[in-house]
Amino acid sequence: MPRYDYPFNERIRTLLRIEDLFTKVLHNIDSCDENNHHSALLTLLQISDIVDRADLRSDLLQELGRQKLVMDALKGNPAIAAKKLESIVGDLTHAEECLRQENTKLGQTLRTNEWLMSVKQRTGIPGGVCEFDLPSYHFWLHLPEERRKRDLGAWILPLMPMHHAIVIILKILRGSGATNPIIAKNGQYQEMLSGAKPAQMLRVEVSDDLECYPEVSANKYAINIRFLTLDHAQKTQKFEQDVQFSLTLCNL
Repeated sequence: MPRYDYPFNERIRTLLRIEDLFTKVLHNIDSCDENNHHSALLTLLQISDIVDRADLRSDLLQELGRQKLVMDALKGNPAIAAKKLESIVGDLTHAEECLRQENTKLGQTLRTNEWLMSVKQRTGIPGGVCEFDLPSYHFWLHLPEERRKRDLGAWILPLMPMHHAIVIILKILRGSGATNPIIAKNGQYQEMLSGAKPAQMLRVEVSDDLECYPEVSANKYAINIRFLTLDHAQKTQKFEQDVQFSLTLCNL
């Protein structure tokens, strides 16, 4: 069942983008082909751009500490599974410790690598990493698979504590809300939001057999979801049928 996450603020938007990029880079590093390793390196450089523009470490440490306090307050609650709670607290503690141990600025090891920065500079030019533009990069791509994997692993290693922290925080966020079944009449749904603690993200899940996708416009006051489809020419069309989907409002 396809799931669509829609963030309500820039902070959650940044975490989701980094999560998506890490999914791609880790998948491509595990592959053997040089083209996958090319994609992995370019994606890794995109991650460095994002973390360079945001003070993520302090935000992540603050959120990990806040979640530990929340979880500690739940200890002894008979409605909460003690072992599950203990596991979550352990994950939070481990992520916090690993993030504190990495003293350099996030992405700094990539930015201080002159060769990687030369590759990054050329990637801004369409087709700019051909062998006649960057023979050293062409040489690297044709090194043995084990060497390329070792290099990529070394470059991504300093960012893994950040990735681990983001995975835990987003897991808690996604599991924080109640999921409700909803029907969008003629492919349209609106809801006014209220409450002292506004949602930070919503999740939409649609059945596999429905050939449509949600377009979300939302903020802390209201949600507007309309379902669209693509015709044979890949042009967007309004989905006119009733759509049964599930909606989850998430908040840390």
